[in-house]
Amino acid sequence: QVQLVESGGGLVQVGGSLRLSCAASGRTFSRYTMGWFRQAPGKERDFVAGISWSGGGTHYAESVQGRFTICTDNAKNTMYLQMNSLKPEDTAVYYCAARQGMVVTTFYATWDYWGQGTQVTVSS
Repeated sequence: QVQLVESGGGLVQVGGSLRLSCAASGRTFSRYTMGWFRQAPGKERDFVAGISWSGGGTHYAESVQGRFTICTDNAKNTMYLQMNSLKPEDTAVYYCAARQGMVVTTFYATWDYWGQGTQVTVSS
């Protein structure tokens, strides 16, 4: 079983930055793909960014391209999402996710494991 625990959410002003962390345990993650999704009230869970744990390419939603950066620290089994130039529309619950295999997919139903979520609120 895979356990994912997010941290680092909070309240930030427009233009500010936050770094989310996702601590992973329970498996060897070299053959997993990791990602971040977000869900605003009344909306579907949307893909934000993804990365292959083994160090493959990254993939970003168009809405965050150039502002967010996803990376992993293999020694710590931890994934990060650095979020810069935050906008009010970035406000959502952010979820860490993992899926078996090496392909980043953007549809939430194709991911196997989820964290509990962390709230990010961007105030204007």
